[in-house]
Amino acid sequence: QVQLVESGGGLVQAGGSLRLSCAASGSIFSIGAMGWFRQAPGKEREFVAAISWSGRSTDYSDSVKGRFTISRDNAKNTVYLQMNSLKPEDTAVYYCAGRNDVRPLRTQDYDYWGQGTQVTVSS
Repeated sequence: QVQLVESGGGLVQAGGSLRLSCAASGSIFSIGAMGWFRQAPGKEREFVAAISWSGRSTDYSDSVKGRFTISRDNAKNTVYLQMNSLKPEDTAVYYCAGRNDVRPLRTQDYDYWGQGTQVTVSS
């Protein structure tokens, strides 16, 4: 089994930056692609970014492209989400997800999920 734990969330003013981390533990050899999703109050959970096992392939939603950067350090079993130029509409609970396949997905067909970390952007 794989456990994912997110950290780095918090309160930030619009235009500011945050860096989220997702640390994996357990049967980490089974983890391939990783992704970040978010869920705002009253809305469905949505795709934010994803990265392949090698890190050479990344994908972003249109709403964050150019502002967010996903990366991973397999030696540390950690995935990051650098969030710049934050907007109030980025306010949400951010979830880390992992899957056994190496290919990143925009859909929520991931095998492992973290508990989420709150990001709040004030105007």
